Amino acid sequence: MIQTVTGTIEASQLGICAVHEHCCIDLSHVKQDPDTRLDDRKAMVLELQRFARAGGRSIIEVTNVGMGRDVLYLRELSLRTGLQIIASTGCYKDPYLPEEIKDWDREQFAEFMVKEIREGIDGTGIFPGVIGEVGSSLNEITAREQCLLEGAGLAGMMTGLPVTTHTTLGTMALQQIELFSRIGLPMDQLIIGHQDLNQDRQAVFGVVEAGAYVAFDTIGKNNYLPDRERVAMLLDLWERGYGGQVLLSADLTRKSHFFSNGGPGYDVVLREFVPMLNQAGFTAEQIRQMLIDNPASAFAQKEVSLT
Repeated sequence: MIQTVTGTIEASQLGICAVHEHCCIDLSHVKQDPDTRLDDRKAMVLELQRFARAGGRSIIEVTNVGMGRDVLYLRELSLRTGLQIIASTGCYKDPYLPEEIKDWDREQFAEFMVKEIREGIDGTGIFPGVIGEVGSSLNEITAREQCLLEGAGLAGMMTGLPVTTHTTLGTMALQQIELFSRIGLPMDQLIIGHQDLNQDRQAVFGVVEAGAYVAFDTIGKNNYLPDRERVAMLLDLWERGYGGQVLLSADLTRKSHFFSNGGPGYDVVLREFVPMLNQAGFTAEQIRQMLIDNPASAFAQKEVSLT
């Protein structure tokens, strides 16, 4: 089963899924940039409708505490667009941790996440379907982030929900793998984010060799990396037999990312990247696997062992 903001669905109902997106994010309090506050609700509906018209069915919405999470708004967006939206529990990373929780230990983080998973978010009756995006800083995992990540892993083990991460520019992927492995989180419950930005190709291979999923989730952000290089990396992963662990998305976080504002838009993977995959020789079945089958497996809640 997968928990959405309007109820549970079978994993087989997920359909084409954008696995790492934001519909209500506000990072402007840290970045001091109003572009990082998605507050145009009319425009958001139109942008998401573009994704739906392109064939999109579901969105993993990874905005959490300290990032402007608003699950009532997510439910409204789901009802207005017909999209299945999966909300998140957790906290982001330094320096976005709210003052009142920044000194929590891992048990406190875990307790908070488990409570939201079992009792709902802030009395709304809406439940999260994923833990994330929980993250690390550029080239380091701070002491606070370690407590957060370990808490997320413990919450995943207690509830069976998947854990999806942020890695700043792809760094610290293997260190995240080591951290979650150390506390015992099953690797098939773990999605390591932003690995299309990881300059260390061997580290990306290390993630999939460990059994976790890799998210190529900044598609369309050619200022970070040309999409043709993402295609080449995906070809390499498939040739090595890891196609079943690849997830795709665009991670839109700014008003300037809206298609109507000249940005890539929530439909960029379907509109532009899939044709690139076709041209590179990916089969329809391989593309379906990355867009539908892999997300269904990655985000289905796992059974929890009582032993």
